[in-house]
Amino acid sequence: MLREESQEKIEQLKKIVAESDNIVFFGGAGVSTESGIPDFRSVDGLYNQKYKYPPEVMVSHSFYRSHTDEFFEFYKNKMIALEAKPNKAHKKLAQLEQEGKVKAVITQNIDGLHQAAGSKEVLELHGSVHRNYCEKCHKFYPVEYVVKAKGVPICECGGTVKPDVVLYEEGLDNDTMQRAVDYIRKADVLIIGGTSLAVYPAAGFVDYFRGRYLVVINMAETSKSVHADLLIQERIGEVFERL
Repeated sequence: MLREESQEKIEQLKKIVAESDNIVFFGGAGVSTESGIPDFRSVDGLYNQKYKYPPEVMVSHSFYRSHTDEFFEFYKNKMIALEAKPNKAHKKLAQLEQEGKVKAVITQNIDGLHQAAGSKEVLELHGSVHRNYCEKCHKFYPVEYVVKAKGVPICECGGTVKPDVVLYEEGLDNDTMQRAVDYIRKADVLIIGGTSLAVYPAAGFVDYFRGRYLVVINMAETSKSVHADLLIQERIGEVFERL
């Protein structure tokens, strides 16, 4: 049950969305947790589960190089969720794009659920589990190839098939970053959802926003909540369902 205060704020957001045709959505792990995909930093997240190595080490570039077998064991068990389905937030964003309101979805997630819901202009800051390539010959492979491989996925040429995701110690794609900044800079409304904005450089993108309304939808307060024109502390799927 939504609190009365939240219901009033959702009505405000509804009005903002109705009056704008230049909205950009910037989302994080909290968008996908309602589809059953665990995030890293919450109480039930991967950081709070016990492994031989900390999760942030196991999804680092150096660990991928030095412990490739263990990397793929963790990656396949914890980072790929092919059974997950788009939730109400994903679906509503796709609908708003079709209506000409949302110009782009910028996401820190690697699950591909925005595209599965029908969104076309999706900027994946951290890559996607659905793209995998041979480090030797650069042939691309679908995620199913990685999942079905026994141990480390190997290309027919003998090279290792690496997920096209940004690991710790790796930089974000410059072209994707620039496009994200351009969208945010030109946006009339920026909606931030399901992210603590604790990870840079992505967190710094918000500082490029010069539009009318900055909206934050997140259960916990974020570093950007202070500057938000509208802060809604509810589950993002419930909020979008009511728009």
